[in-house]
Amino acid sequence: MTEKRIIAVGHAALDYVYKIDKFPHAPTKLRAIEHIASGGGMAANAAATIAKLGGKVSLWSRIGNDDAGAIVVQQLRRIGVDTKNVRAFNTSRSPTAAVIVDSRGERLIVSEDDHNLPLSADWLPAQDIEAASVVFSDLTWLEGTRLVFGTAHKLGIPTVLDIDLGSGMLLSKIIGLTDYAIFSAPAFRQFVHGHDDHARLTHLIESGVQHAGVTLGAKGYAWMNHEGKTGEQAAFGIEAVDSTGAGDAFHGAFTWALAKSYDETECARIAAAAAALSCRRLGARAGLPAKSELEEFIRTQFQES
Repeated sequence: MTEKRIIAVGHAALDYVYKIDKFPHAPTKLRAIEHIASGGGMAANAAATIAKLGGKVSLWSRIGNDDAGAIVVQQLRRIGVDTKNVRAFNTSRSPTAAVIVDSRGERLIVSEDDHNLPLSADWLPAQDIEAASVVFSDLTWLEGTRLVFGTAHKLGIPTVLDIDLGSGMLLSKIIGLTDYAIFSAPAFRQFVHGHDDHARLTHLIESGVQHAGVTLGAKGYAWMNHEGKTGEQAAFGIEAVDSTGAGDAFHGAFTWALAKSYDETECARIAAAAAALSCRRLGARAGLPAKSELEEFIRTQFQES
């Protein structure tokens, strides 16, 4: 049986990542210990994670018709992401970011997104959604998300939403089409009503989602499903070099595991392991694990516990 494809919708960017010893106390000139031009963007990183794990995945996104955009597409194709629906626009610039990482893994990120990227999603091939196993969005492109989630929802195809601070204000416009809502901790506490995390998860489940969760960094992942079941997945310990994109790796691996029909507990375990392993190298993608690496890492963790 042919494996169905995952569709990821949203942000693609190019990150210029520099590692330094420590941040200066005042503006100055520093020499980087290491640097890398790495593909970035939440949806693009999630798609890259899925591809590295061996999944079939398409990214539906917008970039500028420029040098940065060409590198974005080249790196995605190299890792195995289908990019035929990553459209380059002549009137726009590709999103970029400068990421400064010190020896402790602390980061300073300066990003730039071209506000001239066209909003319309009428060029997306909605007919292809029928053949998808799962669809994912980082909510950075509302029009694209509405089209994909709306079509998937009618077809009974699971929808997975990544909600961060930059997109949380749009939550009310898409939550009714969302099956799996996974938040960063800051977005969860800013955009979801409740006096504590359990109350916030309950509020989301009562709004109609099947699974609500929050990534808590070193504290792991907490979730609740529509049957009232709750779970906590501890973060895996690892010597982190750079945590850029770790949350994206979590979302990508969770979506991949969901497409493979793993239960929610196992989806969370796989996602947490992928997020930890992604921190092994500089940049969002150099540390992404292959499926065999992920499985061996999880086995090792259980043997040591």
